[in-house]
Amino acid sequence: MHDQTVTQLAAALKSGELSSREITAHYLQRIERLDDKLNSFISVTAERALNAAEAADKARADGHAHALAGIPLALKDIFCTQSVKTSCGSKMLDNFVAPYDATVVEKLEAAHTVSLGKTNMDEFAMGSSNENSHYGPVKNPWDLKAVPGGSSGGSAAAVAAGLVPAALGTDTGGSIRQPAAFCGITGLKPTYGRVSRYGMIAYASSLDQAGPMARSASDCAHLMNVIAGHDVRDSTSAARGVPDYTENLDAPLSGLKIGLPKEYFGDGLDADVERAVREAVRVYESLGATVREVSLPHTHYAIPAYYVIAPAEASSNLSRFDGVRFGHRCEDPKDLIDLYTRTRQEGFGEEVKRRILIGTHTLSEGFFDAYYIKAQKVRRLIRQDFLDAFEDVDVLMGPAAPTTAFNLGAKKDPVSMYLQDIYTIAVNLAGIPGISVPAGFAHGRPVGLQILGTHFAEAQLLNVAHQFQQATDWHRHLPALAEENA
Repeated sequence: MHDQTVTQLAAALKSGELSSREITAHYLQRIERLDDKLNSFISVTAERALNAAEAADKARADGHAHALAGIPLALKDIFCTQSVKTSCGSKMLDNFVAPYDATVVEKLEAAHTVSLGKTNMDEFAMGSSNENSHYGPVKNPWDLKAVPGGSSGGSAAAVAAGLVPAALGTDTGGSIRQPAAFCGITGLKPTYGRVSRYGMIAYASSLDQAGPMARSASDCAHLMNVIAGHDVRDSTSAARGVPDYTENLDAPLSGLKIGLPKEYFGDGLDADVERAVREAVRVYESLGATVREVSLPHTHYAIPAYYVIAPAEASSNLSRFDGVRFGHRCEDPKDLIDLYTRTRQEGFGEEVKRRILIGTHTLSEGFFDAYYIKAQKVRRLIRQDFLDAFEDVDVLMGPAAPTTAFNLGAKKDPVSMYLQDIYTIAVNLAGIPGISVPAGFAHGRPVGLQILGTHFAEAQLLNVAHQFQQATDWHRHLPALAEENA
């Protein structure tokens, strides 16, 4: 059962072959047996899940069920979930129980999906390896010596290991696509504003976006049908209609124009990763697509621009964690300054402190114009690069990451860690959608093919990804861990 996709499980529920309670109990048992090896969950809400499964089965019996009713899911622990600990992977929020649901959680519950719990993550979504969590690092199911990627590493590892058929992640600079690539699953970062950010604990408000992580593009399409749409509670939410993301999955790709950004195939890209990506592109040519090289000339400015903008926004967003209203509070503060200082020293990890300090410096008098405003101007140039490219091609393709998953502890230098997101960060700066799909292996670890589209082209990306997955079986490969105690 755990090797089945969301699409397959939904069909089994619809036919009556399986009940949601049976499916939910199966996945809860797998989490209990296997997650000690992975550390992919922070909280498992077993009783709540079984109750939700029974409610989903009743809804199906009454004939009022959504297509995904009864499907178990996991939520990255960045989404507020009423009456459940919502920690953001941080000691700062280790004691925080959310008093309300994020919009995406509301929508999933309205569809009668079943949340199994909250997945591990880099603290406040700041990281590319899931080693920054207060709850310890997550392991990659393909090789327990390797990282799963970050910051949505818990969601990616849980799906890859068959602990849950799908999960939600968030992507601020690649945090859905890079772990999806490292763990050999499919992960979609929607257009900025396509999915509500209400109740999603903010890292960088102009970059954060929630999205689905699952085995297949078809699964992600089903989840997008639930979570996408305008939300009046989120001022950055796009007020435009939502298509049926499953409607055109089977459309043929004949005539599709693919652009390969030359900047994504230069120095720093592992040769075996490049080989797998180019082989995937050849599959598209066999499906009737045409391929040409394009240029995104400002790509090399993406990381410096991002690491000005994102920390500046984080410095502002994380100022709310002061030990006064909620979250961690130091013991016996002498005065207000001591309360603030020790609470934040104790509650935040090293990487979060580093980014807050960078951001505070960026926003300080004398540096705002020199750094933050300049970075926003560079961001506009990066966005224009993509818009120019999409004048000539339908989608862009390249690697999701320059290497396969690296070993735990291998990246000691923050800059070398930041460079892991070299192919993903520009997408967030531009606000466009991107998806990573499994495209083979290098050095025994999964490779992700990244496919990018213009704003609000998620349906096209899902179609392009789905057709690749109809022609290949990389997304069906499972790590050995996923077969344990089947």
